[in-house]
Amino acid sequence: MSRLLDVGDEDVVGGKLGAALAFLRVMTLAPDALSSADVRKVREAGVSDAALRDAIHVALMFNIINRVADALGFRVPDDAAFAADAKMLLKFGYKL
Repeated sequence: MSRLLDVGDEDVVGGKLGAALAFLRVMTLAPDALSSADVRKVREAGVSDAALRDAIHVALMFNIINRVADALGFRVPDDAAFAADAKMLLKFGYKL
């Protein structure tokens, strides 16, 4: 995982992306603390309502998948397994 996501230092990125990440962090970790002021900050950074909505949808799906994976005890492969799988996908693509 990247340093940004590990420490929550959205200011490293700044601008629209940093504002959106800050919003999504609150939405994910402290949803009861989310307020219209948080939306206002994102808009003031230049993020459109459509872009914010898209970001919320993506974060929502990741949050759901993570909670299901945690609840069911999914095993996360190590870096070597991810690298091997990536090579196979590049060579053969996705096939059912």
